[in-house]
Amino acid sequence: MVSTFATGLSMGESPRWHDGALWVCDWLAGEVLRFDGDGVGSVVHRVDGFPFSIDWLPDGRLVASSPSGVLVESDGGLAPYGASGRSGNEIVADAAGRVFVNDVGFDLMGGDDPRPGTIGVVLPDGSSRVVAADLWFPNGMAVSADGSTLICAESYEHRLTAFDIGPDGSLSGRRVWAQLDAGCAPDGICLDEEGAAWYADVPNRRCVRVAEGGEVRGVVELDRGAFACMLGGECGRTLFVVANRWDGVRGGASSGVVVQFEVEVPHAGRP
Repeated sequence: MVSTFATGLSMGESPRWHDGALWVCDWLAGEVLRFDGDGVGSVVHRVDGFPFSIDWLPDGRLVASSPSGVLVESDGGLAPYGASGRSGNEIVADAAGRVFVNDVGFDLMGGDDPRPGTIGVVLPDGSSRVVAADLWFPNGMAVSADGSTLICAESYEHRLTAFDIGPDGSLSGRRVWAQLDAGCAPDGICLDEEGAAWYADVPNRRCVRVAEGGEVRGVVELDRGAFACMLGGECGRTLFVVANRWDGVRGGASSGVVVQFEVEVPHAGRP
């Protein structure tokens, strides 16, 4: 059964389970929020502009994508870390401290015509480079439990795309991990111990569990657009979904909530 965990978000995105708590980005408010067990959120950081997404380095520091590059937790705030001057969308850090960040390639809210986007990597020394291109609206990303594979949702191509991660953070072996039905628009994603992915789908108001190859293994229907999802909770079996009313690019998002749903297979991989 789907139940409400938290309300009052302007435009919720990028849920993460970290250090025994759920974290969520509120894009319109410019806030990184940490929620207690009763669904009460407190502001931990503020980010100027959107989109932005968060994860953590192996040493425990929070990193965030932003319109001005990747930021890192420093002296109670967020300071430049890498890929400065490049707008970022979704972010994921792997166990080696490499930060993957994607860029959709055009200004959706500004009405630009769609163009392909990229995935970049920021290394622990702060250097950065583009490691994959020609992605059509790259969105949620996740790294497999063994650290060998990065999976990226391509919203405009209705698919999840996988890459092999090289020792230097390079991406190779590009392949379709799961081709979804036309009309599906995968957004935020997370992985479980069976190697399946949960993806959020805004226009279809649902969260879907899919195996490599495309077999659908579960669906959670919602009353508004599902923007992103995260497996968490004490046992990693609570699926948290950030959902917002969505009236298109011109109408925007409103009435953001976090709902939760218990599943059988726990979380794996990163984030």
